Amino acid sequence: MESSVTELPFNRFLGLESSTDPAHLLRLPSGPQYLNHLGTVHASAQLALAEATSGEFLLRAFGPDSGVIPVVRRLESKFRKPAHGSLTSTVTTPPEALNQLRADLAAKGRATISITVELHDESGTHTLSATIEWFLTLDHRTAA
Repeated sequence: MESSVTELPFNRFLGLESSTDPAHLLRLPSGPQYLNHLGTVHASAQLALAEATSGEFLLRAFGPDSGVIPVVRRLESKFRKPAHGSLTSTVTTPPEALNQLRADLAAKGRATISITVELHDESGTHTLSATIEWFLTLDHRTAA
């Protein structure tokens, strides 16, 4: 398994990067390929960054060889302001949610978690809030 979601083929295709700023998880660089008909960052590019950020959050929490299989169930978003230039992402999900997730996985072998992601553009403008709900199950094929 990859050690970062930026290594997944789709995310590599998009050009998603790990952020060099420890306050952020991922980064979408600036580029004309990300723009919409208004000259702002396309909604789909922002949603891809938000989804990848939530996956990166889980990957960092569990590690690449955890035997946990995550699948996105739902994504809700609110576009707040037009986005210009590069974007960075943060997660605002409380650590207690991970504790509950781990407890549910241990007890039932499956669980859900909602991860809240915020995107900001290079000027600091808050462009998107998204909540990504993940379904996780233990990969019993890897149990020895």
